[in-house]
Amino acid sequence: MSESPPAPIIVTALLGRSDQIWLDGLRQRHFPPERNFLAAHLTMFHHLPPSAAEELKWRLAEETRAVPRPKAALAAPFSLGRGVAYRVDSAELAAIRASLAEAFAGLLTPQDQAGWRPHVTIQNKVEPATAKALLADLGREFRPRPLIIDGLATWWYRGGPWEPLSQHRFHAG
Repeated sequence: MSESPPAPIIVTALLGRSDQIWLDGLRQRHFPPERNFLAAHLTMFHHLPPSAAEELKWRLAEETRAVPRPKAALAAPFSLGRGVAYRVDSAELAAIRASLAEAFAGLLTPQDQAGWRPHVTIQNKVEPATAKALLADLGREFRPRPLIIDGLATWWYRGGPWEPLSQHRFHAG
């Protein structure tokens, strides 16, 4: 059996179970079905080289081991032009991301160097009018709410659904 070739690594924050279910439901209702092959996610880094896998796992373990969950909140939805996402506010998660960005500074792509706008995409790659209508609907119904961040995860990106590499859980208590 041959191993898959090395692939870029994606880093995400793991959402709490009830938040994951709710956001997945929104994606199932509003994301084009032919493009919706991922669960709702909060991307922290889009592309780290496969050579960083072991150091990345070590650093994520250090950032989460015996560390309480970062405080986070789901903030107002915003337009992606051809889609809609919810902003995520979390100074603590932003600090973790900044620490990781510093550690991997020489390996970051321009996209990952360009600053971080934490969000969870609900809809993408639709006609602008469809996105505008959903933004209006979600905006009318929106109330700020806490968001549970259970941990951090790494994934291999091979063009389709992501393949799990590692998960690192925050201390829940």
